[in-house]
Amino acid sequence: MALKATIFKAELAVSDLGRNHFATHSLTIARHPSETDERMMARLIAFALNADEALEFGRGLSSEGEPDLVKKDLTGSIELWIDVGLPEEREVRKAAGRAREVKVYAYGGRGVAPWWSQNGVALSKLANLTVIEIPTAATEAMTAWAERSMRFDCTIQEGQVWLAARDETIHFEPMILSA
Repeated sequence: MALKATIFKAELAVSDLGRNHFATHSLTIARHPSETDERMMARLIAFALNADEALEFGRGLSSEGEPDLVKKDLTGSIELWIDVGLPEEREVRKAAGRAREVKVYAYGGRGVAPWWSQNGVALSKLANLTVIEIPTAATEAMTAWAERSMRFDCTIQEGQVWLAARDETIHFEPMILSA
């Protein structure tokens, strides 16, 4: 018998000053049995950095060839495809062929540098791809906040991110590896 996903609820208030996006998003996050809290929280960061009413969580780990987050236009065409982690170069190329814009949010500390040195040259050739590294300190700190019901305030300004929950604040700057 297959294990079922664990459902998490998050209320995410986003104030993105650069994009003029100010909204509170009520999110339902299905965490795959093989997914860690750190990866789930990295998906939440990716949502916050791209927050939009049309952005939704994809099937991710439960389905190969599916994005972690996706934004479609009214015709069903994929405007934005987001992968979180260290995806295979071949999978990113496929996504770049299917979507107008692709973003990869790499996380995982020391694993990011070898992954980027192995795939960076090929990935940098994709015109519609942006690769962003989320600092390990941010994803690890957020892991302590993982609960079945969560509330976050996120402020984004000039490349800086402040994420607050439980009377604590995490400040970090995502690093763009390729744009």
